[in-house]
Amino acid sequence: MQAVRFHEVGGPEVLRIEDVERPVPGAGEVLVRVAASAYNAADNGMRGGFLPIPVVLPHVPGYDVSGTVEEVGPGDTDLRVGDAVVGFLPMERDGGAAEFVLAPAESLVAAPTSIPLADAAALPSVALTAWQALFDDGRLTAGQRLLIVGAGGVVGKYAVRLAERAGVEVVATASPRSAEAVRAAGADVVVDHTTDDLLTAVDGQVDVLLNLAPLDPERFAALVALVRDGGTVVSTTAFISTPGDDARDVRAATVFVQPNRARLVELVRLVDAGELHVEVTRRIPLADLPALHAEGAAGRIAGKVVVLAGPDATAAPSA
Repeated sequence: MQAVRFHEVGGPEVLRIEDVERPVPGAGEVLVRVAASAYNAADNGMRGGFLPIPVVLPHVPGYDVSGTVEEVGPGDTDLRVGDAVVGFLPMERDGGAAEFVLAPAESLVAAPTSIPLADAAALPSVALTAWQALFDDGRLTAGQRLLIVGAGGVVGKYAVRLAERAGVEVVATASPRSAEAVRAAGADVVVDHTTDDLLTAVDGQVDVLLNLAPLDPERFAALVALVRDGGTVVSTTAFISTPGDDARDVRAATVFVQPNRARLVELVRLVDAGELHVEVTRRIPLADLPALHAEGAAGRIAGKVVVLAGPDATAAPSA
């Protein structure tokens, strides 16, 4: 089979497409014929060696994957050959930037039926990040008020929609380019972060501040004043510390997304019910993955990109 791998950490040039032996599933594993994997910023960090997730070299990136079960290893599983699946693979294992991938059966769920199978790869980790940030780390409940800084990105729009569904009032920041999409996702108030000062533009305090943007640490600390006593500051930007306020019992939490099969099942259900939209802005073949990593390293990727596998990888999938 073909796979994209890196044998040493470094720049995008360390990625190469290679012919490798097709793996065989062991106990509790399945072999998936990959429809697509999805690019995430963490893939760039793991390849570059500055994200502390241990991998065995050579390594295949792409921990979000969708495809069809090709072979089932020994042991009990509800998966069968031919099942269409989607999953968030363990990040330290080989990923889905290949024609086939070995996956723990417990990391996979039935794929959405309402969207192309390849596009489903765009769902798992970003939607789980939004869910975890809001309800596990943020402890949001109905009737509370939420401020999302950087809501125009992929995680931000999932967070807006999930919070709105939960009965939370959502104040969100976005640029003029993404403001309408953030409103459509369910934000009650949208603040233009390119022109407005959040400290004065946000009317009143919030229960939870969720930061998804690369804020200056001093600016981030100043925004804690917008959080009510006893509230929470949550951030997905692990490269800067998340500020809190012990004197006012404002808790700080940094999101390190974790696989959760039951929640992924629920997210798939919401997609098929038309309550969540899976955003895919580009679809590229395996051979273009090194160039995509170069774009990511330069901060030029907007939206969600999926990496298609197989002979029809240059064609956009049809529903």
